[in-house]
Amino acid sequence: MRRWCVPNVQWSQLVLCATVLFLLGGLHIYRGPNGEPQTLDELAVDEDTSGFVRTTQDDRTYRRLRFPKTSRRLPQAIIIGVRKGGTRALLEMLFLHKSVQKANGEVHFFDRDDNYERGLDWYRRRMPYSFPNQITIEKSPSYFVTPEVPERIKAMNSSVKLLLILREPVIRAISDYTQLHSNPMANRSSRSFEQLVIRPDGTVNTNYRPIAVSTYHNHVYRWLDVFPRDQLFVVNGDRLITNPVSELKRIETFLGLEHRIGADNFYFNRTKGFYCLRYDSVDKCLKETKGRKHPDVRPSVVSKLREHFGHHNQKLYEVLGQDFGWPEK
Repeated sequence: MRRWCVPNVQWSQLVLCATVLFLLGGLHIYRGPNGEPQTLDELAVDEDTSGFVRTTQDDRTYRRLRFPKTSRRLPQAIIIGVRKGGTRALLEMLFLHKSVQKANGEVHFFDRDDNYERGLDWYRRRMPYSFPNQITIEKSPSYFVTPEVPERIKAMNSSVKLLLILREPVIRAISDYTQLHSNPMANRSSRSFEQLVIRPDGTVNTNYRPIAVSTYHNHVYRWLDVFPRDQLFVVNGDRLITNPVSELKRIETFLGLEHRIGADNFYFNRTKGFYCLRYDSVDKCLKETKGRKHPDVRPSVVSKLREHFGHHNQKLYEVLGQDFGWPEK
């Protein structure tokens, strides 16, 4: 407790003072249009608290506070996938930009019928408050592989900007298996990755979901049947890991944002083996479940899978007009 709160005050005044100090200490979670910290008297009380799913003490404190001139807006950009491609990292990196606000968690509005039937007002209440000159972004990786989603998103906003982040398909499939295998709530198999992806006759099990999801062109066709190519920006997920700034500059251009995310927003965490984020007052790494150790996979199996994906990748390059240069053996 700061000393100037204590002298010659009653207990009720002391509690009030402590509450004000606590609120002031947490205001950094809201950013104005210029990225400047705001004062308590610039906040307004929000009567619409439905739809809030918060996890931190700061979030619970501010569930009824918002800035004037802000409102919940339907997203102008959506990260549609791909699962285990780096969607969370991409969203957090974009949130470094002062003109970006992000939805908490994965909303799963367009891919789950029970949520979609609740309507756009329900969806809007899952969005953060934003200023008119800010972009709201949400991400739900399963949008990419769910057949109904492209038409549903178009019905909401035919000019929405779509972000799709892709990684080398074999690495992504192994990462997908790793997450499924480590989830105690999932109906996971006791078989190894190699046993699941290679059939007894030696052929690739194309019905295994991690393999099907990594066959990207089968899903991209569906999106390009609904949206023009210039509304879909495909992020190189492998490059985002090794050189995030160059990839983010391309995304800023696509979203119509000033180039503000730079090298000073990142630092390399040697323990985790990937870049972490640096805000003005705090450093942040993705949670421990990110960057899990992958199982050992024999080089012969990796080579077989890359040969399998070779012609699929070529089809993807052709339809996107973008060559990722993924290895084919």
